[in-house]
Amino acid sequence: MQQPATAVNGELQSCTSSPTLGAATVSIRRKRGPCLNRRIGQSGNVFQHGHSNPWNPTAPAYGRYYVDVPGCTERKRHTVTLGACATRTIARRKLREHIEREGINNKSSFMANTSPATTFREQAEKWIAGLPTRRRKPVKPATIFGWRHALDKWILPTIGDMPLGEVSNAALKMMIETMAAGGLSPKTIVSYSLVVKMVVASAVDSNGDEIYPRKWNHDFVGMPIVQKEKQPRPTFTEAEVTEIIASAKPRYAPLFAFLAGTGLRIGEALALKRPDLSPDCRVLHVRRSVWHGKEQEPKTPSAIRDVDIPDQLASILREYVADKAGYLFATRDGGRPLAQRNVLRALHASKAAAGFHAFRRFRTQTLRRARVPEDLIGFWLGHSRRTVTDLYAAGLQHDEAWRSEWCERVGLGFSLNGLHWATNPMPIAKAQAA
Repeated sequence: MQQPATAVNGELQSCTSSPTLGAATVSIRRKRGPCLNRRIGQSGNVFQHGHSNPWNPTAPAYGRYYVDVPGCTERKRHTVTLGACATRTIARRKLREHIEREGINNKSSFMANTSPATTFREQAEKWIAGLPTRRRKPVKPATIFGWRHALDKWILPTIGDMPLGEVSNAALKMMIETMAAGGLSPKTIVSYSLVVKMVVASAVDSNGDEIYPRKWNHDFVGMPIVQKEKQPRPTFTEAEVTEIIASAKPRYAPLFAFLAGTGLRIGEALALKRPDLSPDCRVLHVRRSVWHGKEQEPKTPSAIRDVDIPDQLASILREYVADKAGYLFATRDGGRPLAQRNVLRALHASKAAAGFHAFRRFRTQTLRRARVPEDLIGFWLGHSRRTVTDLYAAGLQHDEAWRSEWCERVGLGFSLNGLHWATNPMPIAKAQAA
């Protein structure tokens, strides 16, 4: 005869005398956490203090319902004032409207309030760590570097320790006011605010839905308006480019002339190797870029392109690359590309009042003055195609004769003053010098 189970050391054990039967196992029920599938929604209940029955149409009515609290496994009762209601039915209707308006029964509210407590700082680290390896549109190191600076300098010191669920319009408003007081430009404030939005949106559930969906109110947060016509876009004039090349050191002058004559980005120019130039140095193949001394893919797929070089510049390049085997613009040992910071110092030492992108704008203006077709300008500069017509005319990029004709018609747009740069100038014999 089987004996009833007894508790030993807090566990249930079987007290059977039969040797053939093992100890009976009893499953311990675990406390279940909040689950939306077990909920059917709630309508709450209404009441009046001191007037439970009958209903008093002049007394204030109240409504009660349960809400999820972040960090708590059990819901808390919440009371709201409904005002004077003529009947109990009207009070119930007003409570249902309040619950619907507050999203108490919504899935998004449930996920936001029952998810594990996470600070903005923790989510920002997860977000930025996954940017370079994500399958869709991995972010370039230079962009990640800028976003990392925004986080460390401005965002994390201000809202880094806030729970992620509390980072909404009020937090963004405080963030914008801090950046504005720090003297940041409207464009920088807008860019850094986008980082805040991306971090909040990166928190998703197992189905890929945002845990904290936000409707950002730019009027409330005081988001500045960026006026493109007032954005500083420094460029060089023809006289300035000529002066920069003439006053630059011999190891940097070819690079400055190359940037002004082709419109390449600085990272694309520093990544160039001898095989990237045609034998006559009339065509340049852009296939890579350099950032902090490391090779990477160009900025966009459109940046992978061929750039035609005017003959005046090509003749100097043939002289410059005569003994080049690796990078065209390399360090003294020839094994590494020039550091962008060092090149920028050399540029400013040559009386330049702007950065590398001013060369790119100068080349764009030179092409526009010569009335070069817009699709060819976009192709040479590595800009993406914007219209269906651009896609239809994409085959023109393979017409080398047409491209070469326009390239020679435009020319350089600046003077080289007859300068030549030989990488290894031949020594002059004393007899010849005499």
